Amino acid sequence: MVVGIGADGWSGLSSSARETVLTADVVLGAPRQLASLPEEVRTQPWPSPLLPALDDVLAEHSGQRICVLASGDPLLSGIGTTLRDRGHEIEVLPSLSSVTLARARLGWSAEETEVVTVVGRAVSRVTRALAPRRKVLVLGASATDLRDLLKARGYATTTLTALENLGAETEQIADGWTHDPGPLTVFALDCAGPALPLTGLPDDAFEHDGQLTKRDLRASALAHLAPSPGELLWDVGAGAGSIGVEWSRAHPLNRAIAIERDPARAERITRNADTLGVPELRVVTGPAPDVLAGLPKPDAVFIGGGLTVPGLLDACLGTGARIVAHGVTLEAEQVLARAYAEHGGELQRITVEHAKPLGGFTGWTPSRTVTQWSWQKDS
Repeated sequence: MVVGIGADGWSGLSSSARETVLTADVVLGAPRQLASLPEEVRTQPWPSPLLPALDDVLAEHSGQRICVLASGDPLLSGIGTTLRDRGHEIEVLPSLSSVTLARARLGWSAEETEVVTVVGRAVSRVTRALAPRRKVLVLGASATDLRDLLKARGYATTTLTALENLGAETEQIADGWTHDPGPLTVFALDCAGPALPLTGLPDDAFEHDGQLTKRDLRASALAHLAPSPGELLWDVGAGAGSIGVEWSRAHPLNRAIAIERDPARAERITRNADTLGVPELRVVTGPAPDVLAGLPKPDAVFIGGGLTVPGLLDACLGTGARIVAHGVTLEAEQVLARAYAEHGGELQRITVEHAKPLGGFTGWTPSRTVTQWSWQKDS
């Protein structure tokens, strides 16, 4: 049984939650949670770090009635989700989450509020949620890291409220503070700063060396890749990683793996992912198709480079995923023409022209023409 407990500790538990705790053979939790329980309860604090030892601790008490304490709602960025994902059967008795209490104190509705957790994750995840007038609650951040991030992203004038120890006698809520708030703090952002779209990012939003899928072509590629929440993308020959980054920004559950053989570009992809709020984007350095073996099966694959490498396109087709491939050379175009003849799909050539000064007038400057092939199984 997983029992949610708030900052008010034992006094805030319901009668059924108290009964669960009192009748357990052992109660596992953080020291601060266990400290509020009656003395007769047999307790054991979690080890630190927790995850490497989690399964061993539970196995130690196999056959016993185990109660696990979690902060607030155990399935909101809590131990409940971790236990479930590791295959443990659980029952959950939640209490009010810190998010619910924070919204109540601020008068923010659930519909207008985005919640970002950085518990055990990079604070740069917050970047994806930043938009003018957006209301964001951040869990697990340090005040210093969050302030530094807002300043770096042009959001230094954002109203930053710290809601500390919500529900406890020591609860504090402040827009400005003279101390660093403690670990049980939710930060509320009433955002003020420059707009940055989730997709359709300007090319200069990315650090690159010229190997970049430009915005207009990126938009076409993503339209054919058709991301849905929770899907995984392989971005093969990723260059600056722009396709994988925008795929990931489209929805917080989306995942991407960027495959890039050049180590300097691979490092650049990592920096772009961090800067643009998707630090979980995974970068695999090495030549495709060799490094594709063993990767999680994708829902979609974008091939931005390496089409002429023997076996690469076949390896991607073998996944059964949706495919979009770009070619700019005659050799790559021939590969795509053969793929179209054999597998069908959609083949098109895309030329983008931009108006630029020409003497005292304005003329059209064409970009390099790109051949795009898109395919999905049974299409």
